[in-house]
Amino acid sequence: MKNTVRAISLLVFAFALAAEPARAANRVSIDAVHAIRTLRPMSAFGHTVDKEPAGSIPSLYSAHNVAQMLDAGWGWLSYRLFTELTVEDWHWNPNGRFSTPKGGYWTSDASISNKLIADSFGYRLPHSGFTSDQGGNEGYSRLTDGDPATYWKSNPYLSSAFTGDPERLHPQWVVIDAGSTQTIGAIKVSFANPFARSYRVEYWTGSDPMNDPGNGTWKPFANGSITASTISAASAARAITAPKAVRFIRVLLLDSSGTCDSHGKSDPRNCVGFAISEISLGRFDAAHRLRDILIHRTCGGERPVPQPCGTRQSATFVSSVDPWHDATTRVRNQEQPGLDLIARSGLTRKLGAFYPVPMLYSTPENAAAEVRYLRARGYAIAGIELGEEPDGQYTTPEDDGALYVQWARAIHRIAPSIRLGGPVFSGVNDDLQTWPDAAGDISWLHRFIRYLYAHNAIDQLSFMSFEHYPFDGCEHGTQLTRDLLQEPGIMARVVNAWRQDGLPPSVPLYITEANFSAVNFTETPMLVDGALWQADYMASALSDGVEAAVYYQDEPVPLSANASCPGDWGNLTMFVADTHGTIRARGAQFWAARMLTHEWFAPGNAAAQLYRATTDAQLMNLPAITAYPLKAKDGTWSLMLINKDPKARTVSIEFDMGNGRAGTYNGTVRQTTFGPVQYRWVNKGADSIPSPDGPPARTQLHASAQTRYVLPGRSITVLRGSIHA
Repeated sequence: MKNTVRAISLLVFAFALAAEPARAANRVSIDAVHAIRTLRPMSAFGHTVDKEPAGSIPSLYSAHNVAQMLDAGWGWLSYRLFTELTVEDWHWNPNGRFSTPKGGYWTSDASISNKLIADSFGYRLPHSGFTSDQGGNEGYSRLTDGDPATYWKSNPYLSSAFTGDPERLHPQWVVIDAGSTQTIGAIKVSFANPFARSYRVEYWTGSDPMNDPGNGTWKPFANGSITASTISAASAARAITAPKAVRFIRVLLLDSSGTCDSHGKSDPRNCVGFAISEISLGRFDAAHRLRDILIHRTCGGERPVPQPCGTRQSATFVSSVDPWHDATTRVRNQEQPGLDLIARSGLTRKLGAFYPVPMLYSTPENAAAEVRYLRARGYAIAGIELGEEPDGQYTTPEDDGALYVQWARAIHRIAPSIRLGGPVFSGVNDDLQTWPDAAGDISWLHRFIRYLYAHNAIDQLSFMSFEHYPFDGCEHGTQLTRDLLQEPGIMARVVNAWRQDGLPPSVPLYITEANFSAVNFTETPMLVDGALWQADYMASALSDGVEAAVYYQDEPVPLSANASCPGDWGNLTMFVADTHGTIRARGAQFWAARMLTHEWFAPGNAAAQLYRATTDAQLMNLPAITAYPLKAKDGTWSLMLINKDPKARTVSIEFDMGNGRAGTYNGTVRQTTFGPVQYRWVNKGADSIPSPDGPPARTQLHASAQTRYVLPGRSITVLRGSIHA
């Protein structure tokens, strides 16, 4: 009975569409003269794979699931690297070696004589100074852990011995969050080797240096500039005075002692950079004892409340982390899918994938070995991304540039023609900001590009890649509508910002990870709204100069509740699946994929030309309808219309043919629609499922210049047919 009622609904809708010519209409105008570019769907649309819970990879990548993933129609593949977000080194091949028998700097084995790699692992870094991270928040900082035997150490590859730059071009730093605005009068920086012969203690003038770095500056405390010739002198408690109460304090490390850390002098990487075992902050009492306001615990996390491991330590952030580790630090609850498993699964379509190499927390040798391995296996490589999300790790543009140059040159020594790119921003809606430099420049990308130019390395940047997660994830109602209306403008603004930052016109832009929100458990991707956003984001990106855009993520992961809006159940996935990866239904973004790859484009990989269109439909002072025209080689036009208004809109369509001539659809037009009639998300907690669950509805119209087209509220419509002038 349910299917019969649904069929009747579709027929009523199709009849209403065909019988609408007398209704007042919004206008859609297509510039049919000036093509923006030529596209092929397999090159324009990508998809992604990422880390997953330990033991889940075989079921997630079963032959049945892979077939379902491929049925969405996406082309190239983007492999995502979770270990860069969680301050871990990636053993992309579990076989390999440390620089010493007891641990050290890891290089995975590039030999193809061993068995194929099915999964791979991250290793935590024992010299981390981060209280929280962008991933699982399962680590903690050694700067406020209360253990004088542990220490944070900066990345040796940022020392002058490796960068070739003056040491002070890459000052390393620690930022301490006092938790609230307080009067600070004293600090004790307990150094390990190598210690700082000179450093400066500073306070932030703005509200939040980590999340709003462009609004404020670092100012030195009175008595905050310190020089010392011995580690004991450098580590002495110091009186410092701020002109007002402060919350964020930075220790800026300027000159290294060059003394070797606890791992000895056999490796020069042990003897460069800076190391600190503990930091205390507060005021001196009457007996000149420092009353420490910081909490010292082996418990990290991102919220200032008790964690499962206990009371959260005072938060610290650091410029970089030494990738030294040993075999005991392997992460046991997460895995990265093996390079061989992915490359041989069919998901790459043999088109060439974008593979990452670990950079922020690894070595150039490990990265080069990965590229050597991929090439030895004969896997097609579209590009190599160097690291991932440096902005999420608070890496400065100059430091990221220094690592990028070293890694790029190491890879190009073994593969001179391979395409390399980055920086892989974590997702911003405007130009990415960083702390102002001496000239007041707060543009992260501008300074990164400037560093590459200064080091004759701009030719090492073959493409610029970034992620796109524009919204918060708990939006409903009017706010969700506003988000959908804003998306094309956000994309245009971001792309324009990258070019204004000095990105050369010859360097293409790739979006290598994207969804509605970075909150994994948002419900929006499961709603029709998630499908609208997906189609609009991708089509607007391609219209605004992005070479190719990607969907995140392929894997059929289970639904989860969003902690920020517990009534919402969802995930970043095209499917509704159980905890074993068994697909129960196809989600809204699966159908968005089909609308893009099988309706807007014809199935397959035929080329089509993209044009611009404008509409006069407005809602909240923003375009209510966006329109994206494609012209196929045979002359037929497919027009994708996305109506973000909850109410239906009627449109007239006109093609500007130039020389005062106007064209319209003429004859048989195939119309395909995906909206609330075809799909509805039924929230039942963990048992949520769509009903109905697609597919898009197709009908045929006989079009003429007088035809008006009804776009249902919250819908994607594709019209395909020939035009007549």
